[in-house]
Amino acid sequence: MARIPYIEEATTSVDPALIDVIKGTRGRLINIYKLLLHTPKLASTWLAHVNATRETKLNGRMRELAIIRMAYNASYEYALRQHIPVLAAREGVTESECAALKNWRDSNLFDQRERAGLSYVDAMQQGPVVSDAVFEEMRKYFDIQETVELTVIVGTYIMHHRVFTALGVDPEQTPTRTR
Repeated sequence: MARIPYIEEATTSVDPALIDVIKGTRGRLINIYKLLLHTPKLASTWLAHVNATRETKLNGRMRELAIIRMAYNASYEYALRQHIPVLAAREGVTESECAALKNWRDSNLFDQRERAGLSYVDAMQQGPVVSDAVFEEMRKYFDIQETVELTVIVGTYIMHHRVFTALGVDPEQTPTRTR
Protein backbone atom coordinates (compact mmCIF):
# COMPACT_ATOMS: atom_id res chain seq x y z
CA MET A 1 0.00 0.00 0.00
CA ALA A 2 1.28 3.43 -0.94
CA ARG A 3 2.88 5.30 1.94
CA ILE A 4 1.90 8.68 0.56
CA PRO A 5 -1.38 9.52 -1.18
CA TYR A 6 -1.66 9.13 -4.92
CA ILE A 7 -2.25 12.26 -6.97
CA GLU A 8 -5.64 12.03 -8.65
CA GLU A 9 -5.99 13.82 -11.96
CA ALA A 10 -9.42 15.24 -11.15
CA THR A 11 -8.27 16.95 -7.96
CA THR A 12 -4.70 18.07 -8.66
CA SER A 13 -3.33 21.46 -9.62
CA VAL A 14 -0.50 19.85 -11.64
CA ASP A 15 -0.26 21.21 -15.19
CA PRO A 16 -2.76 19.25 -17.31
CA ALA A 17 -0.31 19.29 -20.24
CA LEU A 18 2.24 17.38 -18.15
CA ILE A 19 -0.42 14.90 -17.08
CA ASP A 20 -1.39 14.36 -20.74
CA VAL A 21 2.25 13.70 -21.69
CA ILE A 22 2.66 11.24 -18.81
CA LYS A 23 -0.59 9.46 -19.64
CA GLY A 24 0.59 9.09 -23.25
CA THR A 25 -1.01 6.24 -25.14
CA ARG A 26 -2.05 4.57 -21.88
CA GLY A 27 -4.82 7.10 -21.47
CA ARG A 28 -4.44 7.10 -17.69
CA LEU A 29 -1.90 7.76 -14.98
CA ILE A 30 -0.20 4.71 -13.55
CA ASN A 31 0.66 4.52 -9.88
CA ILE A 32 4.33 5.44 -10.16
CA TYR A 33 3.40 8.76 -11.71
CA LYS A 34 0.58 9.30 -9.23
CA LEU A 35 3.35 9.30 -6.62
CA LEU A 36 5.97 11.20 -8.61
CA LEU A 37 3.54 13.98 -9.52
CA HIS A 38 3.91 15.31 -5.98
CA THR A 39 7.08 16.74 -7.59
CA PRO A 40 6.17 17.48 -11.22
CA LYS A 41 9.75 18.17 -12.37
CA LEU A 42 10.86 14.73 -11.14
CA ALA A 43 7.84 13.09 -12.76
CA SER A 44 8.71 14.75 -16.07
CA THR A 45 12.39 13.86 -15.98
CA TRP A 46 11.63 10.32 -14.80
CA LEU A 47 9.35 9.80 -17.80
CA ALA A 48 11.97 11.16 -20.19
CA HIS A 49 14.68 8.94 -18.70
CA VAL A 50 12.60 5.75 -18.70
CA ASN A 51 11.45 6.42 -22.27
CA ALA A 52 15.06 6.96 -23.32
CA THR A 53 15.95 3.47 -22.04
CA ARG A 54 13.48 2.10 -24.58
CA GLU A 55 14.99 4.03 -27.50
CA THR A 56 18.35 2.33 -27.64
CA LYS A 57 20.54 0.30 -29.94
CA LEU A 58 20.26 -2.53 -27.40
CA ASN A 59 17.41 -4.67 -28.63
CA GLY A 60 14.12 -4.77 -26.77
CA ARG A 61 14.41 -8.48 -26.08
CA MET A 62 17.67 -8.03 -24.15
CA ARG A 63 16.21 -5.02 -22.34
CA GLU A 64 13.20 -7.06 -21.18
CA LEU A 65 15.38 -10.03 -20.17
CA ALA A 66 17.51 -7.69 -18.06
CA ILE A 67 14.54 -5.94 -16.42
CA ILE A 68 12.72 -9.17 -15.63
CA ARG A 69 15.86 -10.85 -14.27
CA MET A 70 16.53 -7.82 -12.08
CA ALA A 71 12.92 -7.89 -10.87
CA TYR A 72 13.15 -11.60 -9.98
CA ASN A 73 16.44 -11.03 -8.14
CA ALA A 74 14.89 -8.21 -6.12
CA SER A 75 11.43 -9.78 -5.69
CA TYR A 76 10.10 -6.61 -7.32
CA GLU A 77 6.45 -7.47 -7.93
CA TYR A 78 5.54 -4.15 -9.57
CA ALA A 79 8.05 -4.61 -12.41
CA LEU A 80 7.24 -8.29 -12.83
CA ARG A 81 3.54 -7.53 -13.22
CA GLN A 82 4.21 -4.65 -15.60
CA HIS A 83 6.57 -6.61 -17.84
CA ILE A 84 5.18 -10.18 -17.80
CA PRO A 85 3.62 -11.10 -20.14
CA VAL A 86 2.62 -7.97 -22.09
CA LEU A 87 5.84 -5.95 -22.41
CA ALA A 88 8.03 -9.03 -22.63
CA ALA A 89 5.87 -10.57 -25.36
CA ARG A 90 6.03 -7.39 -27.43
CA GLU A 91 9.80 -7.82 -27.51
CA GLY A 92 9.71 -11.52 -28.36
CA VAL A 93 10.19 -12.95 -24.86
CA THR A 94 7.86 -15.87 -24.20
CA GLU A 95 6.20 -16.64 -20.87
CA SER A 96 8.38 -19.77 -20.65
CA GLU A 97 11.49 -17.64 -21.05
CA CYS A 98 10.19 -15.20 -18.43
CA ALA A 99 9.71 -18.05 -15.98
CA ALA A 100 13.16 -19.45 -16.83
CA LEU A 101 14.77 -16.14 -15.91
CA LYS A 102 14.33 -17.05 -12.24
CA ASN A 103 17.09 -19.64 -12.71
CA TRP A 104 18.46 -18.75 -16.13
CA ARG A 105 21.77 -20.56 -15.59
CA ASP A 106 19.86 -23.87 -15.50
CA SER A 107 17.94 -23.09 -18.69
CA ASN A 108 18.80 -23.75 -22.33
CA LEU A 109 16.42 -21.02 -23.57
CA PHE A 110 19.03 -18.26 -23.76
CA ASP A 111 21.88 -17.89 -26.24
CA GLN A 112 25.47 -17.03 -25.30
CA ARG A 113 24.95 -13.29 -25.79
CA GLU A 114 21.89 -13.28 -23.55
CA ARG A 115 23.65 -15.39 -20.95
CA ALA A 116 26.58 -12.95 -20.86
CA GLY A 117 24.12 -10.07 -20.46
CA LEU A 118 22.20 -11.85 -17.69
CA SER A 119 25.44 -12.61 -15.85
CA TYR A 120 26.23 -8.90 -16.02
CA VAL A 121 22.76 -8.03 -14.65
CA ASP A 122 23.31 -10.40 -11.72
CA ALA A 123 26.75 -8.95 -11.01
CA MET A 124 25.45 -5.38 -11.06
CA GLN A 125 22.78 -6.27 -8.52
CA GLN A 126 25.25 -7.94 -6.20
CA GLY A 127 27.13 -4.67 -5.78
CA PRO A 128 28.57 -1.77 -7.70
CA VAL A 129 31.80 -3.59 -8.57
CA VAL A 130 31.48 -6.01 -11.49
CA SER A 131 34.37 -8.44 -11.86
CA ASP A 132 36.63 -8.10 -14.87
CA ALA A 133 35.75 -11.65 -15.93
CA VAL A 134 32.00 -10.93 -16.04
CA PHE A 135 32.55 -7.58 -17.77
CA GLU A 136 34.92 -9.01 -20.36
CA GLU A 137 32.56 -11.90 -21.16
CA MET A 138 29.69 -9.46 -21.64
CA ARG A 139 31.84 -7.22 -23.86
CA LYS A 140 32.41 -10.13 -26.28
CA TYR A 141 28.77 -9.74 -27.31
CA PHE A 142 27.90 -6.08 -26.66
CA ASP A 143 29.56 -3.09 -28.30
CA ILE A 144 30.39 0.04 -26.32
CA GLN A 145 27.03 1.71 -26.89
CA GLU A 146 25.09 -1.43 -25.95
CA THR A 147 27.30 -1.85 -22.86
CA VAL A 148 26.46 1.64 -21.65
CA GLU A 149 22.77 1.14 -22.46
CA LEU A 150 22.53 -2.20 -20.66
CA THR A 151 24.34 -0.74 -17.65
CA VAL A 152 22.00 2.27 -17.50
CA ILE A 153 18.90 0.09 -17.93
CA VAL A 154 19.91 -2.15 -15.04
CA GLY A 155 20.84 0.85 -12.90
CA THR A 156 17.54 2.52 -13.77
CA TYR A 157 15.52 -0.46 -12.66
CA ILE A 158 17.57 -0.86 -9.49
CA MET A 159 16.68 2.78 -8.75
CA HIS A 160 13.07 2.15 -9.82
CA HIS A 161 12.86 -0.73 -7.36
CA ARG A 162 14.38 1.23 -4.48
CA VAL A 163 12.26 4.35 -4.99
CA PHE A 164 8.92 2.66 -5.47
CA THR A 165 9.44 0.00 -2.83
CA ALA A 166 10.30 2.70 -0.29
CA LEU A 167 7.17 4.65 -1.29
CA GLY A 168 5.03 1.49 -1.28
CA VAL A 169 3.71 1.74 -4.83
CA ASP A 170 0.84 -0.65 -5.49
CA PRO A 171 1.05 -2.88 -8.57
CA GLU A 172 -1.27 -1.86 -11.37
CA GLN A 173 -4.47 -3.83 -11.70
CA THR A 174 -3.72 -4.42 -15.38
CA PRO A 175 -0.37 -4.10 -17.16
CA THR A 176 0.05 -1.04 -19.35
CA ARG A 177 2.46 0.12 -22.00
CA THR A 178 3.24 3.51 -23.47
CA ARG A 179 5.04 2.28 -26.58
